[in-house]
Amino acid sequence: MPHEHLPPPGAGRDALYRSQLNARQEKGQRLLVVADNASAIAQVQPLLPPGHHGMLVTSRHRLTGLGRTRTVNRLQPEDAVALLEAALKNNDPDDPRVGQDPEAAERLASACGYLPLALQITAALLAQDPGQPLSERADALGGTESVLDGLDDGERSLRTMFDQSLERLTPQEQDLFRLLALNPGPDISTPAAAVLADQPQPATERLLGRLAASHLIERTPTARGRWQMHDLLRAYAHEQATAAMDRGRAPRRRYDQARDRLIHHYIQHAQAASTHLDPPGGPVPARFTDRDQALEWFDAERENLMATAHTTPQAGLDLSFALGAYLRWRRHLQDNVVVNALALDACTKLNDTRNKATVWNNLGGALRELRRFDDALHALETGRDLHQQTGYTHGEAGAWNNLGNVLQELRRFDDALHAHQTAIDLYQQTGNTHGEADAWNNLGTTLKGLRRFEDALHALETARNLYQQTGNTHGEAGAWNNLGNVLQELRRFDDALHAHQTAIDLHQQTDDTHGEATSWNNLGNALKGLRRFEDALHALETARDLYQQTDDTHGEAGAWNNLGAALHNLRRFEAALHALETARNLDQQTGNTHGEATSWNNLGTALKELRRFDDALHSHQTAIDLYQQTGDTHREAGAWNNIGTVLQKLRRFDDALHAHQTAIDLHQQTDDTHGEATSWNNLGTAYRGLGRVDEAVVAGKQAVAMLAAERDWFLAGEAWGELATTLTAAGADTAQVREAWEQSAQAYTQAGADEEAAASREHANSTESVEAQLPAVTDLPERDVASESG
Repeated sequence: MPHEHLPPPGAGRDALYRSQLNARQEKGQRLLVVADNASAIAQVQPLLPPGHHGMLVTSRHRLTGLGRTRTVNRLQPEDAVALLEAALKNNDPDDPRVGQDPEAAERLASACGYLPLALQITAALLAQDPGQPLSERADALGGTESVLDGLDDGERSLRTMFDQSLERLTPQEQDLFRLLALNPGPDISTPAAAVLADQPQPATERLLGRLAASHLIERTPTARGRWQMHDLLRAYAHEQATAAMDRGRAPRRRYDQARDRLIHHYIQHAQAASTHLDPPGGPVPARFTDRDQALEWFDAERENLMATAHTTPQAGLDLSFALGAYLRWRRHLQDNVVVNALALDACTKLNDTRNKATVWNNLGGALRELRRFDDALHALETGRDLHQQTGYTHGEAGAWNNLGNVLQELRRFDDALHAHQTAIDLYQQTGNTHGEADAWNNLGTTLKGLRRFEDALHALETARNLYQQTGNTHGEAGAWNNLGNVLQELRRFDDALHAHQTAIDLHQQTDDTHGEATSWNNLGNALKGLRRFEDALHALETARDLYQQTDDTHGEAGAWNNLGAALHNLRRFEAALHALETARNLDQQTGNTHGEATSWNNLGTALKELRRFDDALHSHQTAIDLYQQTGDTHREAGAWNNIGTVLQKLRRFDDALHAHQTAIDLHQQTDDTHGEATSWNNLGTAYRGLGRVDEAVVAGKQAVAMLAAERDWFLAGEAWGELATTLTAAGADTAQVREAWEQSAQAYTQAGADEEAAASREHANSTESVEAQLPAVTDLPERDVASESG
């Protein structure tokens, strides 16, 4: 109706409105009434249309009781970019900027918080300056003193819209909204908000609910009792808080006190939660009932705690100590480095020499977890020296222990041995049984690296017993796992299986997914030793999946490598190739030269089976070069043996002879009798390929004697079969050949390899002529040496 015909607001206008709607209904017309930006139900109720007409109400408040409610969330990133492009082309159909620079368009949409109004304002500003690149506008929004300054086109302003929402709140609600800007992290719990407001929790929760109803904050969708704020609203709340503080000393003091209360709340709770992750025996505050509750709180508050660590030097120092165990447990390794770097800076600012030594030590441990070994070494040596200067023996012991772990990673095993032994002595002086157990555990892994397996066994059994005495289940799990690795080296695979399974059970009890992954990985290796390859495959796939869950690329690479070896044993060579190439690529990504060498070595064995001999040679030679770089003589020996088997396939027997003899020499240097025996066996096949059968017989007899002494009955069965073939080639009498095949069958039987035993027995029974026993050289089963990643 023309405006001049409208009655004044009140009953007359309401009656006219309804009469018009009724008249339309009588004509069969249906109208949609839109009530835009309503602030209260009272505004809307007089406009509710009668009959079959419809109504759509938009509001920044939750107006319950009017009808079905739909929450309009922020746009999805791709929809936000589409809206930006549509708005630009609405002004100029030929505007090419979004299509020319989609990455900048995505950055710009993100800077606008994916809010339609912010995107429309931005499009209007871009339309006013057709030559402005989207990247320049995105940089301007990101670099402006307040992003809200850049979201005002003269007619529309995001800040003005927020002002309107804030003005509709009560003074208490406005005050809490401003206070929420003081929270350093991305969301806040109801208890933390109550601390910030200095109000009882129920009253604070009611205020938070009203802020959420006004859409100035929102409930965190993934957790009950937590609240979050849109980034642009956070910027607006921060402006409001700053303006409030600028009004005088009293408001500033009040806001400073609120911030201090919140920081204190986070630090106190983090310190209480961390006690549940410490070794048992120490005091445990009642704030958290158990470790699971403590971990749940840490998980919810991690980002807030990390942000709080940046607020003041003292907060950074306190939280570095409170967060360390949790960040290691959940493998937030970069966060652990960051928080310790903050703590180190805090010690300098606070002139705190005593804590500085401890922080250097903790930083070194964090850097080691990130495989930054040279940086870790510097940090730990600095921490050790400072502890020595201050006479803090317990701290010095911890630094020596961590130092030994880094020296192990650098393959400086003799230096690592000294470090761990020193740590044990110092822990014993201070009566710290928990620390002593850790040092014995690490000493055991160092002794394994030195191939002193019996000594390693003693050290790890000592560690396990100390962990059991102190009730440290998590530490005990690690000791059992390391014990299993040593038992594998001693070829006590059944005992190793028990050790790794025990470790898995204990890691599951303590909810240590990463430790469980490591134990599954090593269990897979033990199962391979028992020739239970399908079971090994399951264990190694489980390890790989758990490493992926915990974001440990280094561990995942090791699992893929071991998976490749298991698939090779199952003669699934293409699948093995994929697994080993994946392992190699991951090792290259993480800069793990030693792991990469192992992957190249095993890759060569798979390529050989696929008859890609030149590629296999390249793989093994690369492995040899990398093992030499890392100083791993033992694994280098295995790679030389493997390259010899490939050379035999190429009928380059003289070169193969050199490779196997090199392997024997290196195995003797590292005191690896089992590896040496395997190389003697392959040396014998190389001699036979050259027609030097007498030397082949000598090499074969050496191999069977050594493998029997090592009680590797499966390989002994293979070696006796090789010897039988060589004796045939040497023209030995039938009785000698038959005896060799019978020995092969007996060895296979002891290994539980019934099919292979039957085949050897058939050879023994059918030995009638020299000619019948001479297979082609290319069919001879040279034995490769697989390198495992523990």
